[in-house]
Amino acid sequence: MGQRAEYGEGGDERAGDDARDGAAGRGGRGAPVPHGGGAGPVPHGHGRAERDRVEAGQVESGRAETGGVVRRIVRGLPGLLLVGGVAYDIATPPPFTGVPFFVAAPLIAAPLYTRRATLVVALCAVLAVIAPHLVEKPFPRVPTLTELLTVVTVGGLALLINRLVRRSGERLASARVIAETAQRAVLPVPAERIGGLRVAARYEAAQADASIGGDLFAVQDTPYGVRLVVGDVRGKGLGAVEAVAIVIGAFREAAEQESSLEAVAQRLERALAREGTRRDGLDAVEGFTTAVLAEVPRGDGTVRVVNRGHPEPLLLGADGRVAVLEPPEPALPLGMGELGTWPDRAYTAPFPPGATLLFHTDGLTEARDAAGMFYDPAAWLEGRTFPAPGELLDGLVDDVRRYTGGGADDDMALLAVARPDGHAP
Repeated sequence: MGQRAEYGEGGDERAGDDARDGAAGRGGRGAPVPHGGGAGPVPHGHGRAERDRVEAGQVESGRAETGGVVRRIVRGLPGLLLVGGVAYDIATPPPFTGVPFFVAAPLIAAPLYTRRATLVVALCAVLAVIAPHLVEKPFPRVPTLTELLTVVTVGGLALLINRLVRRSGERLASARVIAETAQRAVLPVPAERIGGLRVAARYEAAQADASIGGDLFAVQDTPYGVRLVVGDVRGKGLGAVEAVAIVIGAFREAAEQESSLEAVAQRLERALAREGTRRDGLDAVEGFTTAVLAEVPRGDGTVRVVNRGHPEPLLLGADGRVAVLEPPEPALPLGMGELGTWPDRAYTAPFPPGATLLFHTDGLTEARDAAGMFYDPAAWLEGRTFPAPGELLDGLVDDVRRYTGGGADDDMALLAVARPDGHAP
């Protein structure tokens, strides 16, 4: 649904509308709604965005409630098995036994309960085996001893499994906390206003148990205007966070010193190559970094962009129209200089008052629904406007969660930069 625009050095638009069939691919959800008609006018699409957020909240609430019920049922299984085994023993003749129930109870409790609770379940299972035979004379019989030994052995194994699960969970949680702390240290949230522009950023982790990714963003006011970078390091975990620190550190220094955006991109390229040589294996492990760099000069109502193999930024007009800022020619990601060198060429696009630039990583465009269809942000954004960049990102994140059912496979970094009406930095 968005305009696909290509721009040259002078800012000339070389391509007009290239309507994308987002509505057909996503069940019509991307079709713009007119500002009038059956339901009454919706000023600037804000009412629709608010309704979308309410619907997303309702979906998330229902999903959380269902998940809570399932968890309670699963956690109650050990007790149900113990009760079921006792009832089976009472209701059946002596040749039949409820030992399979008593064996299963501590094994299910092991990964779900604490060590003490698992021990209690195991002891209850042992007591359930012994209790029916306490009145028998002589005691014990061989079958009873076999049953008892089986339940005691399984109870011991359940305690061992519980210990291993807890230790593994602690190590995983510790590693994730370290990675998240490192990521927050190298990826601080930018200020809401930088150089006269309004700025908002979001980092959305894919799943709670997923590894930390290498998505990055940074915004800086420089003598040449507001400069920014959004990128995605290939890889996961602490190695990716380390590469993020290298890219952002090089960007902050180069953005202040280099007079052109192309020179900033070359500084990032050299920084990755230098660190790959100094730290043997870094470049081989992380491979490459896709990145888009942008510069908003003061006073001329434009934005200059260098794209190194990254998803194209979107330009949201004050009227709700969406344009894709596609580069005139493709370029290799950062860190792939050994495959060939081509000079970086920035392209210029209009950035008028009231417009908003949206930068994102491929976690947004590669999000899939249940049928495997990719998410199309331009289709959802077409026809909508937002009072602030933060509300744009909130609405977009909510829509992605609803589209994927809350199960995104990749981290997602979003950066929105808006030029206020009637003001040019």
